[in-house]
Parts: sequence; C-alpha cells; structure tokens
Amino acid sequence: MLRMPESPRWLVEKGRPDDALAVLKTVRSHDRALAEHAQVELIATEEKEEHQIGLKAILRNKWLIRIVLIGIGVSVTQQLTGINSIMYYGTRVLEESGFTEQQAMLANIVFGLVAVIGGIIALRNMDRLDRRKTFLIGLSLTTLCHCLVGVASILLPAGNPLRPFVILVLVTAFVLSMQSFLNVAVWVWLAEIFPLHMRGLGIGISVFFGWTTNGFLALFFPTLVAGIGITGSFFLFAAIGVIALLFVWKQVPETRGRSLEALEEDVSTGEIYIGMR
Repeated sequence: MLRMPESPRWLVEKGRPDDALAVLKTVRSHDRALAEHAQVELIATEEKEEHQIGLKAILRNKWLIRIVLIGIGVSVTQQLTGINSIMYYGTRVLEESGFTEQQAMLANIVFGLVAVIGGIIALRNMDRLDRRKTFLIGLSLTTLCHCLVGVASILLPAGNPLRPFVILVLVTAFVLSMQSFLNVAVWVWLAEIFPLHMRGLGIGISVFFGWTTNGFLALFFPTLVAGIGITGSFFLFAAIGVIALLFVWKQVPETRGRSLEALEEDVSTGEIYIGMR
C-alpha cells in the first residue's frame, strides 16, 4: 500500500491538481492525461461553485438520493445471495446434507478453490460484459443453484448416498457463479456509479448496509438451517434472488464504457435512467 497512489479525482478535490496530473500520467498517455485532468478540474470547480459537496448535496437532489438507495440495494443484494453464509458455514451445510464432519471439512476446501477460479473469470469479464448483464447472469445462475439445492434435498432424502455429493456439486456451482458474475462486478460498479463529490460517502453508505446485512446473516444462518433445514434455507435464498433480479432489471443503471465524468452528469440529472429498460 505504500506504493499505492491517491485517486486523481480525490487529489483535485483536495486542491492538489499537480499531484493529480502526475498520477494520471502513470496510467494514461500524455495527451489523454491532460484531457482527463482538465475534465476532472472543471467538474470539481463547478461542484464547489454550486456547493454540491457531500451529504448536503445528496439530500438536495432526488437523483442522488435515488442512486445512494440503489447502491445500498446492490450491496445488500450481494450479501443476500448467501455467499458469505456458505463461506462461513460451508461445513455445517455439508454435514446437514449427509457428509461426516471430517468429509465436510475436506469438501469445504473446494469452495475456496472455486472462488479463486471464479475471481479469475470475473476479471476477464470486466471489459467484456456490461455490468447490468453481469448482474443479471449472476443472479439468474445463483437463484437457479439455490432452487436446485432445494429440489435435490427433497428428491434425495437423508440417508441417500448420492445426496451429499449432489448438494456439494450444486453449492460449488453456486459459489462459482457468484464469484464469476457478482462479487467483483458489484465492487467495480460501486466504484463507478457515484459522482466525485460524494463517491467516498456513497460507497461508504452502501458498503455499511451490505456488511450489516452480512452480519445478520452470519448471526442467524445456523439457526435458519436448524429451523427449516437445507431445503427451506435455499428456497428462501432463491425467493430473495428473484426479487433481486427484478430490482437489478428495473433500477440498476449501466456504467461500463462511460467516463466517470459523463456518468457523474447523467447520475446527477437522472439522464442515466432514460432508455435503461
């Protein structure tokens, strides 16, 4: 982290334009760095003149309030897939499916390996797929996996030798889908969608609600499994997944292929929602 440069946009906001230009020149060609630097300075100046900074600016603009709420929704949706519950309590789920404690511990390693593979796929997808398309594919796959786990736990009753292995395969497919299409994409989208003057605040609010949701799931997931079993738990996650799909389809705007400055203007005026559906 000692070698990590500051964000050029943050440096401009803090009155350090020369430092911002120096950082831009490390990742852009000379001409492009100058052009982007000028655009960032122009927007920062306009925001200061119009007093569009921080929480006050958000509360005065219905479109900024809307994008913060959507950011919260995207962050919470990421957690409500149940991915961290599986990563935390994977062994518990596998034991409930029929594995012994030792077998569940060994099988749980698969989730970590698949998560790495999914992360690599996600990095390749970032410049190839639109963010909305990535979200919709990811939520469709994770919801399908949840449904299949629930169906498998019904069709293969406790004691069936195939039950634990089928559920292991399906949960592994869920983790792979989540890592490939949702986890990385959500963090990239959050970093792109908020205007400069509220980017840190917007991401902070969204992540706060996301990890609060994660905390509640971590606290109550064992109780959920004990109360309604694997079948009920995964069908519940599937129902939430359907709601999340509708939310993304109706509300989440596209950010890929657009400059942060262009996004800022469209988000602040509501233009980003025109023609979204």
